[in-house]
Amino acid sequence: MRILHTADWHLGKTLEGRSRLKEQAQFLDELYEIVVKEKIDVILMAGDVFDTVNPPAGAEKLFYESISRLSDRGKRRVIIISGNHDSPERLQAAAPLAKEQAIELIGYPRGDVLTVEVPRTNETMKLAALAYPSEARLNELLSNEYDELLLREHYDEKIRGLFAMMSREFEPHTVNIAMSHLYVAGGSTTDSERPIEVGGAYTVRATSLPEKAQYVALGHLHRPQNVKKSNVPARYSGSPLAYSFSEAGYTKSVTVIDAKPGENAVVSEIYLSSGKPLVKWKATGGLLQVHQWLEEGKDKNAWIDLEIFLTDSLSLEEIHRLRKWHDGFIHIRPIFEKEAEKVQQERRENLPIDEMFKRFYKKQTGGAEPEAELIELFMTLLSEDLKEEGAQS
Repeated sequence: MRILHTADWHLGKTLEGRSRLKEQAQFLDELYEIVVKEKIDVILMAGDVFDTVNPPAGAEKLFYESISRLSDRGKRRVIIISGNHDSPERLQAAAPLAKEQAIELIGYPRGDVLTVEVPRTNETMKLAALAYPSEARLNELLSNEYDELLLREHYDEKIRGLFAMMSREFEPHTVNIAMSHLYVAGGSTTDSERPIEVGGAYTVRATSLPEKAQYVALGHLHRPQNVKKSNVPARYSGSPLAYSFSEAGYTKSVTVIDAKPGENAVVSEIYLSSGKPLVKWKATGGLLQVHQWLEEGKDKNAWIDLEIFLTDSLSLEEIHRLRKWHDGFIHIRPIFEKEAEKVQQERRENLPIDEMFKRFYKKQTGGAEPEAELIELFMTLLSEDLKEEGAQS
């Protein structure tokens, strides 16, 4: 059978107030084309359907229309679990209606395993679909399924035990797959993920993933990546769009798994072309360089983070002119060369660091004196940076 793994759609998410809904709709159109072309039998969506627990109506409309289209009136199975951004109740509210189209909406973690029949290949999938297992969402399930001793164990042990329990339903003659929305230790993160591993409490070891599974489909990390040190093929499919400038340059994709009972799964990646790229411009040549790039049509269909080196301040009129010229500017950050040179000169004059900071602050604010708390904070941060530099050298 052919399985498509996707995750982290974050429908309704904005970029500094700019709507991404049109780009998300483009992705879902592209996803539909992929599942048809690749003859996908089952779609696994590993959480974070929406960006908030109370998504805008347009995002919900796009979601329900899209999954109905993807299921092809029940001919293709679609299984969706909640992520840490989703409301479990809201996601599974439409589950009875969705089930009529072979769509499974799972809000809360549960211990049963789904049986998915694939008529095209005459094969059966056993799916251990574990919705985002926060401590709060797990307690209700684990209090019924586990003894008190295990409830007192660490989060990692709970997840490992739950996967082990679900894996007992895997069979030699079925395709055995696991899916969850987790942070597995060692994964590469970006700025657009809401942390779920606070203090390490919600971190799962790679070795805790179910060894009996032929593949583990994961959600949460936005960069497509394989899980290292796992005893089973496990992967984050990543988000379909770049949601922060820390993802600039990432190639987005969905993952396709070819699986047969009792055989190793064959995993491949299909790259996506939907949505606007997020790019960073560093204009060391100042405003003239920015104008030149705009005249050349550079990154015409992109969201831009602009860092521009200047000798004088940038007027509001010039900022408006830039934004009118290219509506993709998200950040326009001036870097003042004169001020940088002055700070270097003052450093050579052996002025105390706090005095240099006071002068810089007064220059930037038109004469205002920095409060003592602000100076103390600056000195603390500077001290920490110097310690880090010393440790690295």
